[in-house]
Amino acid sequence: MLKKSVIILAGMLLLITSCFANTRMQQSAKQQPSPKVKDVKIMDFSQEKENVIYLAGGCFWGLEKLMQSIPGVIDAQSGYANGTGKADAKYQAILGGKTGFRETVRVEYDPAKVSLDHLLLAYFYVIDPTVLNKQGNDTGTQYQTGIYYTNTQAQAVVERIVELERGRHKVFAVEVGPLKNYYPAEEYHQNYLDKNPSGYCHISPAKIKLLSTLKIDAGAYKKPAAETIRDKLTAEQFQVTQQNGTELPFRNEFWDKFAKGIYVDIVTGEPLFSSTDKYQSSCGWPAFTKPIEAPLLVERKDTSHGMVRTEVRSRSGDSHLGHVFTGDHESPNGVRYCINSASLRFIPYEQMEAEGYGYLLYLFK
Repeated sequence: MLKKSVIILAGMLLLITSCFANTRMQQSAKQQPSPKVKDVKIMDFSQEKENVIYLAGGCFWGLEKLMQSIPGVIDAQSGYANGTGKADAKYQAILGGKTGFRETVRVEYDPAKVSLDHLLLAYFYVIDPTVLNKQGNDTGTQYQTGIYYTNTQAQAVVERIVELERGRHKVFAVEVGPLKNYYPAEEYHQNYLDKNPSGYCHISPAKIKLLSTLKIDAGAYKKPAAETIRDKLTAEQFQVTQQNGTELPFRNEFWDKFAKGIYVDIVTGEPLFSSTDKYQSSCGWPAFTKPIEAPLLVERKDTSHGMVRTEVRSRSGDSHLGHVFTGDHESPNGVRYCINSASLRFIPYEQMEAEGYGYLLYLFK
């Protein structure tokens, strides 16, 4: 297995490779257990700020860069978490895979500018939560994914988002729990991609750029409790959004409507589509070329009814919306998001400001 390496020269560490690529095939969570680590040093984090979360997402260079790029993040620092103790909190020591340390980024954020929900969903957007001890081309226990909290407020948010994400995968391998210990990584690891713009990163620059420009904060559109959802929806809306149903074509509210405004998740109110991207389709359901922002939608393979399709669900509410198809000759870009009217609520342009969506008026300029 290839590993990162450093050369000691004149008493200074010179990093010559990155979180080095490995050709090992992806393993499932059940096939690649993590070794048990004894005598883990427990540190006191009772004085840690409430607006801090610790995220392990593979090589910390890329995750640090991503978090630093998100507006509202005050600081992101690379380090080692939940391992044996200070003596082993060194890069050369963790390579052996016996310390239990995870490459982890300490993220401090301003909750008035960005929510913890938003940061966690950005994290899940760039990791593979189904594998143990691996992300991208990097393999080893230090690359195990994890979310570690230091207070009950953060714990509640983490557990809610994790429950949402766990339901989207047959295998879920992300560690979740309280932070046991944390030590900052060596200086040459800090802000590595700023110092080395062409350095290795398992998170694509395109995703970092995308997540740094989002306008819609997921934390403003939390999924209600199950009983609340049932009470607020009609029978058809519930059947479509919560039970993966499909309404009748040509007999639904928005299939032939093209008024100016936005379409939001009927469950959470999270903005999903703009009328500027809606087009006239012969399918009988509302058709859009794209969502307002790509991370607003979660795509899943759907093999129901003897077909292979791509299901589309909402990010924060996990509502079933419909399906997405490519090669549609009626679509301006060949893509058709075929969405159930029952999963949407329409906000007319004239009412967007009053209903709290004024920050999206730029879509119509």
